[in-house]
Amino acid sequence: MPATARAAANSNIEDRLATLRSDLETLQKDIKGLAGEVGGVASNRANEALRSAEKLAQRAYDLAEDTANQATAYGTKAAEDLEAWTNENAETLRETVREQPLTSLAIAVGAGAFLAMLLRR
Repeated sequence: MPATARAAANSNIEDRLATLRSDLETLQKDIKGLAGEVGGVASNRANEALRSAEKLAQRAYDLAEDTANQATAYGTKAAEDLEAWTNENAETLRETVREQPLTSLAIAVGAGAFLAMLLRR
């Protein structure tokens, strides 16, 4: 996985986490506002609901953060594996290209044309 793709994936995850944090803060403010408007006996229930919502929001945030960390670790591992495989097989590829330059050129042109057709859609 190229560094730019990894950075984009991390940025996307961080953007989602920031949005989740914002939504959770808005939820907490709304529940606190609701609790302020409710009086008497209902005040206790509103406080319980607030605590429950905060616990739920914290669990959701923790789960999202864990998932983002796992996704980042998986992406990093995949990129490292791909880099290692590429480094291991680069010399074999170089030898093949040196031995059969016209065949290598034809394969490269064919692959480029195939990708161009795919990307055009």
